Amino acid sequence: MNTMHYSGYIARVEFDERDNIFVGRVLGVNSIISFHGESVIELRTAFTEAIDDYLADCKERNVPPEKPASGRLMLRINPNVHAAVSIAASAAGESINQWSEEVLGRAAREALDHAAHV
Repeated sequence: MNTMHYSGYIARVEFDERDNIFVGRVLGVNSIISFHGESVIELRTAFTEAIDDYLADCKERNVPPEKPASGRLMLRINPNVHAAVSIAASAAGESINQWSEEVLGRAAREALDHAAHV
C-alpha cells in the first residue's frame, strides 16, 4: 500500500490503470476525502488541497474536523487473551496500556511496511 502524509492525515494511493491517474483516499476518518492526479506532483497538490479544503469547510461550519485517531481504543477480546495480555504487561513491568501501545504500534508498523512492499 502506498501512502501519503499531510497535516496529521494519511491517504492510501492507488493507480487507476483504466483512467491512467493516481487516486487517493484519506484513511481513518468517516468523512470521504478523496483526490486524484495524473502525476505525483499533481497528486500531492490535490491531497494537500483536499485536506486544506476539508479543514476550511469544518471551520466555516463551526464543527471540529475528524482526526484519524483520538488516542482512545476500546476493545472486546476473549477473556483468556485479556488475562495473557495482563500477565505479559506485568512481566514487562508495564501497564496494559503501555504494553498494548508498544505491541500494537510494532504490529501496525510491520503491517504498513509489508503492505508498502507488496
